[in-house]
Amino acid sequence: MAAQKIDIFKTPILFHRADHAGTLFLLNKPCIPSHSRANSFSVNRPKPQLQRKYKNIVRAGYVLDKAKAAETGGTRLSIPVKATVTVKSPNIGDYLSSLVGIFNRGFDDITDLLGKSLLLELVSADLDPKTGSEKKPISGYAHLTGQKDGEVIYESEFVIPGDFGEIGAVIVQNEHRTETYLKHIVLNGFPNGPIEFNCGSWVEPKFDNPDKRVFFADKSYLPSQTPKGLKSLREKDLVSLRGNGTGERKYSDRIYDYDVYNDLGNPDSNPELARPVLGGSKQYPYPRRCRTGRPLSKNDPKSETQSGTFYVPRDEEFSEVKNRSFVIKIAEEVVNAILPLLESVLSATDRVFPSFTTIDQLYDQEAPITKLQNSGSLRSSVARCVSAVSDAIDEIVQFETPEMLRKDQFSWLRDQEFARQTLAGTNPYSIQLVTEWPLRSSLDPDVYGPPESAITTELVEREIKDYMTVEEALQGKKLFIIDYHDLLLPYVSKVRQIKGSTLYGSRALFFLTPDGTLNPIAIELTRPPMDGKPQWKQAFNPSLEATGLWLWRFAKAHFLAHDSGYHELVSHWLRTHCATEPYIIATKRQLSVMHPIYRLLHPHFRYTMKINALARQILVSAGGIIESSFSPGKYSMELSSVAYDQLWRFDREALPADLINRGIAVEDSTAPHGLKLLIEDYPFANDGLILWDALKQWIADYVNYYYKDASTVESDTELQAWWTEIRTRGHGDKKDEPWWPVLQTPEVLIGIVTTIAWVASAHHSAVNFGQYAYAGYFPNRPTIARINMPCEDPTGEGWKRFLDNPDSELLVCFPSQIQAMVVMAVLGLLSNHSPDEEYIGEHMEPTWGEEPAIKEAFERFSTRIKELEKIIDDRNKDASLKNRGGAGVVPYELLKPFSKPGVTGEGVPYSVSI
Repeated sequence: MAAQKIDIFKTPILFHRADHAGTLFLLNKPCIPSHSRANSFSVNRPKPQLQRKYKNIVRAGYVLDKAKAAETGGTRLSIPVKATVTVKSPNIGDYLSSLVGIFNRGFDDITDLLGKSLLLELVSADLDPKTGSEKKPISGYAHLTGQKDGEVIYESEFVIPGDFGEIGAVIVQNEHRTETYLKHIVLNGFPNGPIEFNCGSWVEPKFDNPDKRVFFADKSYLPSQTPKGLKSLREKDLVSLRGNGTGERKYSDRIYDYDVYNDLGNPDSNPELARPVLGGSKQYPYPRRCRTGRPLSKNDPKSETQSGTFYVPRDEEFSEVKNRSFVIKIAEEVVNAILPLLESVLSATDRVFPSFTTIDQLYDQEAPITKLQNSGSLRSSVARCVSAVSDAIDEIVQFETPEMLRKDQFSWLRDQEFARQTLAGTNPYSIQLVTEWPLRSSLDPDVYGPPESAITTELVEREIKDYMTVEEALQGKKLFIIDYHDLLLPYVSKVRQIKGSTLYGSRALFFLTPDGTLNPIAIELTRPPMDGKPQWKQAFNPSLEATGLWLWRFAKAHFLAHDSGYHELVSHWLRTHCATEPYIIATKRQLSVMHPIYRLLHPHFRYTMKINALARQILVSAGGIIESSFSPGKYSMELSSVAYDQLWRFDREALPADLINRGIAVEDSTAPHGLKLLIEDYPFANDGLILWDALKQWIADYVNYYYKDASTVESDTELQAWWTEIRTRGHGDKKDEPWWPVLQTPEVLIGIVTTIAWVASAHHSAVNFGQYAYAGYFPNRPTIARINMPCEDPTGEGWKRFLDNPDSELLVCFPSQIQAMVVMAVLGLLSNHSPDEEYIGEHMEPTWGEEPAIKEAFERFSTRIKELEKIIDDRNKDASLKNRGGAGVVPYELLKPFSKPGVTGEGVPYSVSI
């Protein structure tokens, strides 16, 4: 018998699978949430049995190799296994902050001494062959054994009998008084290596929530393939994560539900801070956010109060590393500390910079603000974007020099750089081909005035006469435009009622030169009829004449303020942050953690809900940074709703579809990526298409492994419910649009998932991580224009001021000192990579390594991504690609996949993580 046992230990004892019968199941992600009892489910399985004959030893399932079982006469032998549970060390400061915390710490210490810290139950994936019901889980306690490198280790011993079947899940109950972050569980002692349960989740104490947590194995299953012993757990898990749509969510909850954006305003604090509800109406359509259930406002029953923290499900919170890097307090104190301090020291909120030299001193010299008492908050608030705060009596603020300013301090004045940044700057999503001429507005002329554009054929031909006529330029597809005219014009009269702000409908026209660069041709600014005055509009051109040159610079400042607002509110917030949150909610509610598509998308959703909650709290809220520092002012979020209504379509969020829609590319089967770019040197598009193709191929390999034909897609109940919920609830205001893809084939699924992954990764990186490089020096990209054009209904005195000192008037037009410095601080934070950033293609998710074919597909993807690094470096060295580099030009690196921590202007994380 001893010989038989030795032989068994040398034989791989495997959990049987249809495709690879000799592979162990790794156990991984959390599924059963630890939230309020009303929205949790109890693990209603046969009562587990403790094995009394062993101290801290219990029995779990084990499947014996059939050949070896035959050698032993069919006897199923047992094997001893040690379970090692690793949790994150608790933050002692959290315990000592209150008497309750001190008591809880003492209780937890006693619990650890008694050896009953965590109760583990091992669940069989098989049903009992005799009764046809679920087998009794086998349970035991893990006891504290030590601490190391910020981790606490618990251990227990198991004896695994051969008749238990496959281990499909582990159920965990936290016996402490405080929540525990469960990192992973490892079972050691198997002949062919350890089994790991990669958990990565917070587990509530049983005293707060008696419902237990479940962690499923790493093997992915379509719903129809779920082992019978796990089907009920899978189904109950999804129900519990959805909640019941009632009650206020608390910090420890793991509930995912939908709500409209009804928490942007704060009417109970000040009636002026009331804002319309976005979403759920034809007037203000919008994607949905995560429901919090906070009390409704007294003054506006349709709005939620902003009391307390902005809930996100517990596992969506930042990690400690992320918190230390981002420091939530920094973001909060930009409003709560910097703004009040600057207001107190600068005397007035509209104080302007006295000279361009003063602006430059913010970066390369010590720029005195004034004496500050109790300046600790200011110092901590700008820790990530301020390189030095002097300890002298006169406090000094000095910002890191943005890359663009470091390379060429005069580049912001060059028209070629202005045009280049439309292709290689922080907002490469707005430029499009001119397809109709002459230009005209589609707005009601009875309300907004004559629709004809001030940019005429004669004006354009004066600028391009050395090359061709307008007709030839149109036929040759050489004219391009960024057009915010009709989007902004309805808001001009509203915004002009806000003190210290103005607005125009605007558009900018560009000409593609023979060397592949763009030349700006004209900027048109329009004011509708208002205040008893008729429509005013004028087109401005680059000029060598002094007055014309300065009017052109003013026009650029106004247009760039509009572009900055559109970039932040639409290209960035709406199309990435806001549009992605419903994908996350639907994925958590409708796809089990066991589902292969859940596991494919999981890294693309990291931290997004948390950063969105912070944005609602301090960035896009009433009176927040966006409203106080960007051109649309209090109408900013309302404007993004209009853009969602008029412009957003899921089927155009894929990069190739976006380029085709904007007329920048045409389909061409003979061209790389199947597209021919009309602007061949378009850095964002060229790098993006390589990344898109690599991402799509990886997703195609993954999807095709699990879905062999259309029937497997159509019959996947979780997948169909997921896509239906994205359309009808997450983006419910557009549920009846005909352009939604119909999910019936693997090809359509590949397109849907690739689009979601692209938006969360590359799209977001392209519009986010270059913000400080290009807008950290705000004259290059002002976020607001505060006075009208000098030539709009000029007064004698105003026109004289402009003629006498145009640079001083331009400084008045630029953001005030407070506005500029707050935005600079925020952009530094948003452009920053955390040390725990997860970059696309860098590391493989544990679940992907379960299947050899998936593992190989990811390795191919990772290789392609690493090749992109070198391709981008080589392209930036190519002198013929003038939009990528040159003397004093910031090279285009925003889609380089990897980055070191900090503000680098490169790196593509998997997710919208900042």
